[in-house]
Amino acid sequence: MSKPDTVRFRHNQALLVAAIIAFVGALPLANARGYLLPVLLVPLAVAVWAWRAGTDADARELRLRALVGQRRIGWERVLELAIDQRGRAVARLDDGQQVTLPAVRGADLPRLVAATGQPLPGAPADAPGQ
Repeated sequence: MSKPDTVRFRHNQALLVAAIIAFVGALPLANARGYLLPVLLVPLAVAVWAWRAGTDADARELRLRALVGQRRIGWERVLELAIDQRGRAVARLDDGQQVTLPAVRGADLPRLVAATGQPLPGAPADAPGQ
């Protein structure tokens, strides 16, 4: 279960609904011939991916989740958060690697940075005595 200070980014849940509809639509095809039964695995894999894949961020690390497995990246390894040409958020790491953050759009970067507990660059500082 995620902690309250964890920010979660997931793909649109309409993908999950579409995968379920595709699964139901593929049932007659899979029942027609036994060798077509693996056709059901495609919408099932898409449904699991839509439910599971995304990015979790907290003050310690980023967790990039895929269909199978996850990758943890500590914030100390992240040099820069940026937006690629397609509007997706990417993290540039200290080893020169660039990692696309699943389900995080460029517009979500302020929420992602806020999860670190660090102030946003260019944000107004609190006035003393307030």
